[in-house]
Amino acid sequence: MEDSSYTGLPTSHLLGSVPAVITEENNTTKHVATDASVQIFPPNNGGDRGTGYQTVGRPTESFEQQPANNWRGVFSISSYSQYFDVDTDVVLIRLISSLNPVAGDFFSKIDANPDLYGLIWISTTLVFVLAALGNLATFLMQKHADNSTSWSFDVSYMNVAACSIYGYATVVPLAYYFFLQYMGSNANLIRFWCMWGYSLTIFIMSSFLLIIPVEFLRWVIILLTGVASASFVALNLRSYIEGNELSVAIIAAFFLQIALAIFIKVWFFP
Repeated sequence: MEDSSYTGLPTSHLLGSVPAVITEENNTTKHVATDASVQIFPPNNGGDRGTGYQTVGRPTESFEQQPANNWRGVFSISSYSQYFDVDTDVVLIRLISSLNPVAGDFFSKIDANPDLYGLIWISTTLVFVLAALGNLATFLMQKHADNSTSWSFDVSYMNVAACSIYGYATVVPLAYYFFLQYMGSNANLIRFWCMWGYSLTIFIMSSFLLIIPVEFLRWVIILLTGVASASFVALNLRSYIEGNELSVAIIAAFFLQIALAIFIKVWFFP
């Protein structure tokens, strides 16, 4: 009786005892981690040995990749590289198109790839042309009036030309962009800069004719140039924006080009 009574006692808590192995095949609970993410170790603290902790199944994110609408892109040179990816043939076609003021299809030609190349180089060329030919025209006018008068090169022509041309080609399209955005109309700043930049092409050509020392002929040349450039801007704007309430903006763009032409005549070819 003593032996049978001892065998019935629980012995799993006693030192040295071995608990019985209980198999519960049917009652085994499986825990599945639904949101677990596996990481690759060790982390990388620098160098070209990888990107540190990486989550399997997720694309590697680089620091350089920024959202398209991030303001950091405005101050990044790489953001504007696509607007200078044009070849000579494309630029020549757009230059010739800008000399046709009545076509009104310039935006359709640059729709696939508007560029800022024309804006910068046409404006820069016009600045140097106005500074150089303006001084030459002053020299010819003085010599035509009196050969005995002395003449000196006016360096201020360069400063005035740079401020006026760069300012006009930058600020006017920018103002139209914000105005049309405010009015709820379709507006694209790069296309506006491109169009206004190429509209200055005809002023480069007419500047060579303005050195003729005949005042009446100079006024005829500059007024015709202004009307041609103004018509190019106004007709293309009309084909680009919709709404009769915006006709005032188109008329204003026309007279702004005329005002630029008169300014060029009065200041650089007096």
